[in-house]
Amino acid sequence: MTYDLLIIGGGINGTAIARDAAGRGWKTLLVERDDLASHTSSASSKLIHGGIRYLEYYEFRLVREALKEREVMLRSAPHLIKPMRFVLPHEEMARPFWMIRAGLLLYDFLGGKRTLSGTRKLGKANPQYRSPLANPDVKGFAYSDCWVDDARLVVANAIDARDKGAEIATYTELLSAERSGAAWTARLSDGRSVEARTIVNAAGPWVSEVLGDKLGVASDAKVRLVRGSHIIVPRLYAGDHAYILQQPDKRVVFAMPYLDRFTLIGTTDVAVDDPGDAVMTTDEVDYLCKSVNHYFAVQTTPDDVVSLYSGVRSLYDDGAEESSEVTREYVLEMDGGDESGAPTLLSVFGGKITTARALAEDAADRIAEAAALDGSAWTREALLPGGEIGGDFDAFFEAVEADYPFLDWADAKRMARVYGSRIKDVIGDARSLGELGEHFGGGLTQREVDYLIAEEWAKTADDILWRRSKMGLAMDEDEQARLETWLGERVY
Repeated sequence: MTYDLLIIGGGINGTAIARDAAGRGWKTLLVERDDLASHTSSASSKLIHGGIRYLEYYEFRLVREALKEREVMLRSAPHLIKPMRFVLPHEEMARPFWMIRAGLLLYDFLGGKRTLSGTRKLGKANPQYRSPLANPDVKGFAYSDCWVDDARLVVANAIDARDKGAEIATYTELLSAERSGAAWTARLSDGRSVEARTIVNAAGPWVSEVLGDKLGVASDAKVRLVRGSHIIVPRLYAGDHAYILQQPDKRVVFAMPYLDRFTLIGTTDVAVDDPGDAVMTTDEVDYLCKSVNHYFAVQTTPDDVVSLYSGVRSLYDDGAEESSEVTREYVLEMDGGDESGAPTLLSVFGGKITTARALAEDAADRIAEAAALDGSAWTREALLPGGEIGGDFDAFFEAVEADYPFLDWADAKRMARVYGSRIKDVIGDARSLGELGEHFGGGLTQREVDYLIAEEWAKTADDILWRRSKMGLAMDEDEQARLETWLGERVY
């Protein structure tokens, strides 16, 4: 079978490109050797943001593009992305007050027309922001960015790609590919041999490995591999706001509400050589605990950590000395096409969740020109699956409660956030808790599990508990084991 596009990698960049390409009418196949978002794209800080700290490195274009994309993404997936106020308590140890104020004013200005509230000084009228702090009289600011369910965003892109005709093959590895005339011939781990006019290498931390070992293509572009780690602890403060905490080493650490009962803290920046080195160290745990303890009245220790995760970010190597200084700009490298007559190859270096849609549009435009494919950009005004809830999530949630009164409030809220308007596809015709089938714990039912397997490529307990639903934090070990046993007894 011949495809217009063969995409390697089921993270945010790969699925966003698959979505864009399928919407242009291109025959598209995406292969991912593990689960969707099983690596970097589910290990982020859960933010759709401009990246205020990038202003310090004069990344004005990146910040401006990211802030504009923040508005696009908030509109396209209002169930998965929500506005959040960020409190920045100020201490002179890192940057002077005037610099922070100027940076935040520039941050607001670069965003242009926006729906989010602008920057305000942290005044005495903000007790909810001040009371969690060890020094409630500290000066500071409050500004706006957005929170996102990163793994769900990846799945939403994959669903839209599939609904528009793309084939999504998870747990399927590219073994090798070689140019043969006007197309690539690729061997896959599922036993297939397929042809493709263009290959997109969106393998994230493995982009260089795929280029050299799988495709046999040399490249001058290099990646810097940086591990970012996060810890999850019992909630440190009340409220829906987050904190951005300056550190003596000039880095910043975020602390934000997570799944109502927890606080998510991160991230670190540790240079690594192996793309599989996504294992958090005790030093990183200690660093994050120390980072928040300096600011908060409620202290936390490594013993309080209920969960943790790490991901290896693939950054384009721009020669910066420190990992935190490496650009977050993406670079698209094209090989073949045009006058050469060789089938095209596009490799993605770097990028961030916030700008994945724009990256995909850019990539598809370049492929269209190089491979002479028809179709124009379309995603800027389009909604992602589940996003058809209108601009008011609270009003949508009220409707969900009215439609499904048998759901516990917390379960209804979670499912409204996770599935948006597609919650009706999950619950189906059920009119009572009993009709949702077996209950595994934490509000996870057989009806939801069946949906995730049938519609969202879930195959294992980890796929369901840690990426699709986040129920791993709500279920004890016995409940998780029961789900795993239940899955093992069934063939889907």
